[in-house]
Amino acid sequence: MSVQERKERERAHRHRLIVATARELAESQGWDAVTTRRLAERIEYSQPVLYSHFRGKREIVGAVALEGFPELTTAIRQAVADRPAGRAAVAALAGAYVDFAERNPALYDAMFLLDTGLPFADDDTPGPLREAFGALLETLGDIAGDTEPALFVEVFWSALHGQVALTRSGRLPRDDASRRLDVLVDRFAGR
Repeated sequence: MSVQERKERERAHRHRLIVATARELAESQGWDAVTTRRLAERIEYSQPVLYSHFRGKREIVGAVALEGFPELTTAIRQAVADRPAGRAAVAALAGAYVDFAERNPALYDAMFLLDTGLPFADDDTPGPLREAFGALLETLGDIAGDTEPALFVEVFWSALHGQVALTRSGRLPRDDASRRLDVLVDRFAGR
């Protein structure tokens, strides 16, 4: 192995370590606890080393978000792997999405609530985001009816995200979360 290859491998390892440590710290203590100083202490590198990988916290949060989209995509695809149809497909997809958000609150925040600079629905949208949208489209596109499938998915995703965010923030009572999800599923499944 050449010196250059070794340096590249070490750099990739540091990058993964920074992202994993940021995610772990955010999940255990919240995103406010994720600072370059704390990350540097935890991974035992200097702050300039962190800045050689990321310009700041926003890019770190973006890297964590990019890591989360394939996980969400996998959860969605596993939920509909048996190819349910109609309401069953919408319910399986919605349940997987809500479960993902509940199991990974800080990751979900990075993906959908915090400023990451990651563009959505744009020519520059990163592949993992497109893949997650594609997983939704694969399942929901067939039930869009007269509505353009991508638009249908955007509206469904928005409504689902709204329910997750408002329930998590306490603005909607958690006790009624499953009933609200049933109403959403019924409406988007054409009932």
